[in-house]
Amino acid sequence: MAHVFITGGTGYIGRALSERLISRGHAVRALARRGSEHRIAGGCEIVVGNALDDTSYSHAIQPCDTLVHLVGVPHPSPAKAEQFRCVDLPSIRAAVSAAAKAGVKNFVYVSVAQPAPVMKDYIAVRREGEALIRGAGLNGSILRPWYVLGPGHRWPLALIPLYRLFELWPGTREAARRLGWFPACR
Repeated sequence: MAHVFITGGTGYIGRALSERLISRGHAVRALARRGSEHRIAGGCEIVVGNALDDTSYSHAIQPCDTLVHLVGVPHPSPAKAEQFRCVDLPSIRAAVSAAAKAGVKNFVYVSVAQPAPVMKDYIAVRREGEALIRGAGLNGSILRPWYVLGPGHRWPLALIPLYRLFELWPGTREAARRLGWFPACR
């Protein structure tokens, strides 16, 4: 049984991950802002704190051996550049600091795929987050999705036929396979 601490446990990724881990018999602690506790999955131990301030939750991480960092600005877009610097960056700084203080063995970070030039500010903040993990010497697993499907976020499914088409041409095959891979559709 793993002991997992999740920041961003009230979001649709965090809640779904918490439910899945609990169903598999793992112990989960989830960070929530005061007033958002009701959005944490049933069976989680709730830790009330501020994701931008590691001192508000670092004491509650142990005995967790894994920290999954999922805090971020919802519905990222180029117009939210300032929010990435005010929320995403301070939250990863706090999570790295808290994980290092708690001595977690594994740190999981949801970053972003790099081939999206229109999202340069988002990519820059996520790259900085990746560098913070490496710089702290944490055993990190970095996930780089180009898009996360979820409630109200299904438009990329319309691109599947185009990716299949682009797989036919040698010049676009590699990129189509890399960007158009949808596990649920294969």
